[in-house]
Amino acid sequence: MAKIEKIALFPLGLVMLPDMLLPLHIFEERYKQMIAGCLESGAPFGIVLFDGQGIRQIGCMAHITQVLKRYDNGRMDIMTQGGKRFVIKALVEARVYMEARVLFFDDAVADSSHGNLKAMADTALKLVRKVVEADIGTTAFDAGTIDPKRLAYAIAALEGFSPAERQRFLEMTSPLERLDKCIQVLSRLVARNRLTSEIRQMIGSNGNPTQIILRALEGPAGDD
Repeated sequence: MAKIEKIALFPLGLVMLPDMLLPLHIFEERYKQMIAGCLESGAPFGIVLFDGQGIRQIGCMAHITQVLKRYDNGRMDIMTQGGKRFVIKALVEARVYMEARVLFFDDAVADSSHGNLKAMADTALKLVRKVVEADIGTTAFDAGTIDPKRLAYAIAALEGFSPAERQRFLEMTSPLERLDKCIQVLSRLVARNRLTSEIRQMIGSNGNPTQIILRALEGPAGDD
């Protein structure tokens, strides 16, 4: 039976993913205390998405890998890296910052060894290269060192994925499902970049983009 553990909790308007690197500026007094405690004990803390109405039940642990800068007023810049995923079972209000009792979880073992995983990972990487080549500010990564089961996290950490999309990746327990979603979103980004390029060419030649192209560009790239 899984053991419930208590963790420090940091609600943010963003999503931390496993293996993801995330710089944070710590300025609120309660979170100064929280981070100070984590640095002293070496313990990680949990990051969970706050969407303006409430916090999500599933989050990701953040390990402090480096203190980038300390300020005279106690503020600090830190670098964190994503760790295990968790589901919140209960919130705890015993300190100035939020804590939670959580259960940690991982992927379904059977699905992780599926034979189609490598083929889907190759497809996703081809689409990543197309997005990067379009020069939209996306940062490339070295896929050679990434486990195909965790590849979707690295892709979802790139620019172009919304917090809501990243949250869905975080909640999935199927590597195949995550890669399939990656392929869907990346395919939309590639198509959208192609349309943007065509519009720029039209504008450059004094052409007029059609209403179909304009409608295709409306809304986030990953909308269902």
